[in-house]
Amino acid sequence: MSGQPAARRTVLKGAALAGAAGLGVAACSTDSKLGHAETPTPTAPVALGAPEEIPVGGAKLYREQRVMVSCPAKGEYKAFSAQCTHAGCVLDKIEDGHGNCPCHGSRFNVMTGQPVHGPATVPLPSVPVRVKDGKLVAGPDA
Repeated sequence: MSGQPAARRTVLKGAALAGAAGLGVAACSTDSKLGHAETPTPTAPVALGAPEEIPVGGAKLYREQRVMVSCPAKGEYKAFSAQCTHAGCVLDKIEDGHGNCPCHGSRFNVMTGQPVHGPATVPLPSVPVRVKDGKLVAGPDA
């Protein structure tokens, strides 16, 4: 009977490891729509700066405000949350027309917010944006 306690310990260890692995997979699930973000978009209007800072056909990242703004045509602006929809990390840079997430490598089209490289599968939420008193303002009532 001395073999039974060792077998029981092995089964218990295996169950504990399987449970821990399951939690790790759940934390990195591609099914997440907003990652860990409770509020992925501004809850109040935020001033971003001069619209001229964004080149036509380009985009600018406002990390502190968690907003990415693109300019598809002169005088036209689109804004998206800069918080990755996979795990909630804030995008760190814009390269080749894509916003980059430093955590798991997701990339988003700056003009549409659509994911172009996973693990994110859900687009970035859009954020209202407008020019007010010569400055870009993003968020509710913008």
